[in-house]
Amino acid sequence: MPARRHIPRITDSSDDTLGGRLSAARDASGLSLADVANRVGVKRESLLAWEADRSEPRPSNLIDLAGILGVSPMWLMTGVGSGPVLEAGDVPLEALKLQLQRLTDAHRECGRLIETIARQIEVYESRHAPGGEAGDLDGPVMGRA
Repeated sequence: MPARRHIPRITDSSDDTLGGRLSAARDASGLSLADVANRVGVKRESLLAWEADRSEPRPSNLIDLAGILGVSPMWLMTGVGSGPVLEAGDVPLEALKLQLQRLTDAHRECGRLIETIARQIEVYESRHAPGGEAGDLDGPVMGRA
């Protein structure tokens, strides 16, 4: 009997809701919002609302989506079952670009948050420190030399 080949599944923290899983599956497929909406027979705005968890598709649309995206309906609903497959070298270029853009955006947001928190700490220390010296925070503060 031949050895079973392990095929990793695409997962991330954004796929913990129906909309997140739907978005992840669409990204993995490399299909655009317009392509999927057209195949399902709904408006692009409806699909966008489903991906943003503002509304949910009808059961018949959910079955259609699963077939179009190559995932099981159960996975779309619950996250259990067959999700999008990540084959080595088989990920559409557009899906890779989307993943890179999401990661870049998250990285920038982390940098902004670090800077904001560092400024807030400086303001707090200057207002609450006796004689302008270090305040009541113990230990080093991240992002500061």
